[in-house]
Amino acid sequence: MLPGDDATEAFAALMRRDEAAIPLDEACLLIAAHADPTLDVAAELSRLDDLAAQVRRPTLDGLRGTLFSDLGFTGDRTSYYDPRNSYLHEVVRRRRGIPITLSILAIAVGRRVGVPLEPVGMPGHFLLRDKVDRSVFLDAFDGGAVLDADGCRARYIEVAGDAEGFSEDLLRPAGNHAVVARVLANLASVHRAHADHEAVVWVQRLRLAIPTTPRTEWVDLASALVATGRYGAAADAFDQAAGVLDGELRDGCLRSARRMRARLN
Repeated sequence: MLPGDDATEAFAALMRRDEAAIPLDEACLLIAAHADPTLDVAAELSRLDDLAAQVRRPTLDGLRGTLFSDLGFTGDRTSYYDPRNSYLHEVVRRRRGIPITLSILAIAVGRRVGVPLEPVGMPGHFLLRDKVDRSVFLDAFDGGAVLDADGCRARYIEVAGDAEGFSEDLLRPAGNHAVVARVLANLASVHRAHADHEAVVWVQRLRLAIPTTPRTEWVDLASALVATGRYGAAADAFDQAAGVLDGELRDGCLRSARRMRARLN
């Protein structure tokens, strides 16, 4: 259990590590701790240990069988945009999730039992790749279905509507910064749709803690702060954005900052 500021600093500290050494499960649980301040991150990591202990055969098929057949983890097709699908502890509890969180779960359990998997950030549908036989892909949303490159292309077509834009470059492994940023982008979208501006604020703050996040996202944070009525903080965020923008965009942020400060008088 971590207070909000401590969870934010712990998350930022993870993001400052060497990217390959970032534990995606811990990063996702620290994200979830912002939505549920009572969340005990250490206990939830132990829960993942317990899942790993149920894997009888430390093979890809053994992992798939335990998670997706025995334990019934699967994609939430009826409430896809439920925010709980983006919070790893809720995915473990409900055994439902979206492609990226189910994939992170499989990576975490696989790491514990010696079955190495890597994330594949294919647009529209997150996948997994076997690190041993790199011709093998998994769709964690579809019960751990095994795919080859053609199967991945078919998944892409299902989402995009056609094959235009698909190439096997989309099947390269995603870096951990990109994976965490995508989790947060999903959450920002969901919370905006629910007009939960307070949640968008902390999501945007976490996105800005990722070194690879474009600094222009200070504008998104500023907009969320305006929606919550925190005009002083919004002005500061607009100033941050102005520091990385040029021309009319920069001038617009500076004008917005002045307007926000005028509201404080």
